[in-house]
Amino acid sequence: MAVEELHSIIKRCQILEEQDFKEEDFGLFQLAGQRCIDEGHIDQLLEIIQNEKNKVIIKNMGWNLVGPVVRCLLWNDKEHDKRKYYFLILDLLVKLCNPKELLLGLLELIEEPSGKQISEIILLLLRPLQTVIQKLRNNKAYSVGLALSTLWSQLSLLPVPYSKEQIRADDYGLCQCCKALIEFTKPFVEDVIDNKENSMENEKLKDEILKFCFRSLKCPLLTAQFLEQSDDTGDDPLRCFASEIIGFLSAIGHPFLKMIFNHGRKKKTWDYLEFEEEEDKQLSDSMASLAYLVFVQGISIDQLPMVLSPSYLLQFNMGHIEVLLQRTEESVFSKGLDLLENGLLRIEDNSLLHQYLEIKSFLTVPQGLVKVMTLCPTETLRKKGLAMLQLYINKLDPQGKYTLFRCLLNTSNHSGVEAFIIQNIKNQIDMSLKRTYNKWFTGPQLISLLDLVLFLPEGAETDLLQNSDRIMASLNLLRYLVIKDNENDNQTGLWTELEKIENNFLKPLHTGLNMSKAHYEAEIKNSQGREEIPNMPPEMQLKVLHSALFTFDLIESVLARVEELIEIKTKSTSEENKG
Repeated sequence: MAVEELHSIIKRCQILEEQDFKEEDFGLFQLAGQRCIDEGHIDQLLEIIQNEKNKVIIKNMGWNLVGPVVRCLLWNDKEHDKRKYYFLILDLLVKLCNPKELLLGLLELIEEPSGKQISEIILLLLRPLQTVIQKLRNNKAYSVGLALSTLWSQLSLLPVPYSKEQIRADDYGLCQCCKALIEFTKPFVEDVIDNKENSMENEKLKDEILKFCFRSLKCPLLTAQFLEQSDDTGDDPLRCFASEIIGFLSAIGHPFLKMIFNHGRKKKTWDYLEFEEEEDKQLSDSMASLAYLVFVQGISIDQLPMVLSPSYLLQFNMGHIEVLLQRTEESVFSKGLDLLENGLLRIEDNSLLHQYLEIKSFLTVPQGLVKVMTLCPTETLRKKGLAMLQLYINKLDPQGKYTLFRCLLNTSNHSGVEAFIIQNIKNQIDMSLKRTYNKWFTGPQLISLLDLVLFLPEGAETDLLQNSDRIMASLNLLRYLVIKDNENDNQTGLWTELEKIENNFLKPLHTGLNMSKAHYEAEIKNSQGREEIPNMPPEMQLKVLHSALFTFDLIESVLARVEELIEIKTKSTSEENKG
């Protein structure tokens, strides 16, 4: 019945001119064709499409059958006996139909599915889509851009595989799609290369490919994890995708070096400024991803000029590192840590000039490391953040170290981080006293720094438990200074500032300890008297309270030792001066 219906509609349309086809004819043709597919009359439908007499009808109306055919290919079992006919019909429709109508129809089909069906339909339709676009005579760049944008939007919905096992399994088909997408894009890249005239249409096509490359660098490549370099990297589909994308950039006249080093400058030396201003945030992520791929993964690294100094490379990567560290996804900010490590390991210790700290990113990056160290839930990444901050400190010259210490003491707001900085200050003072004189960690400059260390933020009211790491580090530094620097030498300037240190630090600390110990001892009595802290078992309450008292005893012990040393030293100096 459906076949007869379709024959009847075709017979009526065969006597009409192309421009006389009515909207009603299109609707009837689609319904009858759909019914033929639903009822399994695929071979008869194939004959109708192949019939030369129906060429004009199929050209104008056939695209309406693409959707039903594609859905049959997706839904039916791969062993289905009619499957080869569906493929034949699809190929014929692509060959015979109006490419403009077909393009829009295929893109609508690509936008329909969700979940695992996204990759299935993309893999099915990429080749037909490529063929249709290549048949278009006008607005080819627009069509390429529309197709790439639609494909990327769908791919960005797929989860990015992280582990080696997930990459191998490729459950959602992202890796397969990335590989197929490269093959889809290659002919259009070749069109750009082959067009020597640099026509307006060619420039537009170049622009669309550039946008696609930027989008791909952000998703999936920004969050993608890559197999270890020791593994067979040729088997890593995401790495291969990254390599091809970077290759496309070079092929269309935008080599990575020019883009990485000029992004963020006030005066650009590459084109497409409208694109950059329009989507600056996306571009920042894309450029950071590109920098990681080149410098850490080593993709196209051989194109890097050997004359570039390590500090020059670090300077231009610092902005990209800042972007990566600002992200909250571990898969992204871990790349910031890797890119920073890559840059710092090229630089000699104590050689990174303090002037670099005048560049915003050279101060925001260590602040980003502090966030990783204090907020990241993964221990290995917290430790990596700490190691990178120490490596960064090691590379700075003395004035740079001094500047960074002041910055972090003022901004970190974390007792453990401040204790870490204070330990570094102690190490710098020790080197200055034992090896090479350093004006930044002796005398007036040091005293200015110690003002940030040897004090209590809220005086005697300071929460000593919350600040215990910082207080212990400060006391240990003070003890070290008292032992190593004699009052007569006064290399550090400590002895001239002793009264201020006692008033701003030691005396308030005494008072704070007495208040805190009294408070916690009262809490222990209350706890034993069954006045319980809400939501905490009694035995845990006691453990916490006793732990606090132990911390206060420890601070008190070190404080007493520091005061004892000060008394011994001042007494000894007084006797020497008398003698």
